[in-house]
Amino acid sequence: MSATAPDTTDATGVLRDWLAGFRRVFVLTGAGISTGSGIPDYRDANGEWKRAAPVTWQAFTGDAAVYRRYWARSFVGWPKFSVAQPNAAHDALASLERVGPVTTLLTQNVDGLHQAAGSQRVIDLHGRLGQVTCLSCGDLMPRDALQPQLVSDNPGWHPGDAAMAPDGDADIATEAEKRFVPPHCARCGGLLKPDVVFFGENVPRARVQDAQAALAASDAMLVVGSSLMVYSGFRFAKMATDAGLPLAILNGGTTRADALASLRLDAEIGATLGALGA
Repeated sequence: MSATAPDTTDATGVLRDWLAGFRRVFVLTGAGISTGSGIPDYRDANGEWKRAAPVTWQAFTGDAAVYRRYWARSFVGWPKFSVAQPNAAHDALASLERVGPVTTLLTQNVDGLHQAAGSQRVIDLHGRLGQVTCLSCGDLMPRDALQPQLVSDNPGWHPGDAAMAPDGDADIATEAEKRFVPPHCARCGGLLKPDVVFFGENVPRARVQDAQAALAASDAMLVVGSSLMVYSGFRFAKMATDAGLPLAILNGGTTRADALASLRLDAEIGATLGALGA
């Protein structure tokens, strides 16, 4: 039977009691856990897009204008994204790993904030934005190291009014996008791509297998801050319930797996998790 505790105080108590019943909890997190760190999310409380869907692999690699647009917006968004700090929810999950019962944390986020908070057993399902790879020669470089190159290649360029968007993106003027000089690999001249999984691109098989093995070794699953509208995350909730594992969801709004959950908590994520240690 599904239960709902919309009040934060009630939700914390209910979640604490639920966690106390298990020794090995597999946790999946999504964008909703990082909004408290100033990183916007993509979807509203009903799981609908708040904005245009993210760029696809096909468009990024096949359309020079999309490639230029992505990097222009990343150039503006990266400085603020890169200094985001873990919030109370990240800290709480790191603590639950140290003292139990959290054993593995699978995140759909690309911000690295779980690791910054001290979580050790983290699987970055969709990769990390802090690294850039060449699509031709495979060369890797830190995203921070690319920013000075972008500055050098675009002297005097200004984006106009800008607003932070999800995953290190920014909303800027279309005319500014058109004037931006995008980066290419210093070794071979190939296209550069953040080391993350774009829409239309497959999650690396080894990463999925690691997550599946961790889930199989668990006795319950907790979803935090994800609508699970993307199948790459939803499939783990389905695997859990197919295996007879209890599924709890803490999210501000509807999720794709609500009907599968034995516990459904619609409450503020940072306050709810942050109060677990109180």
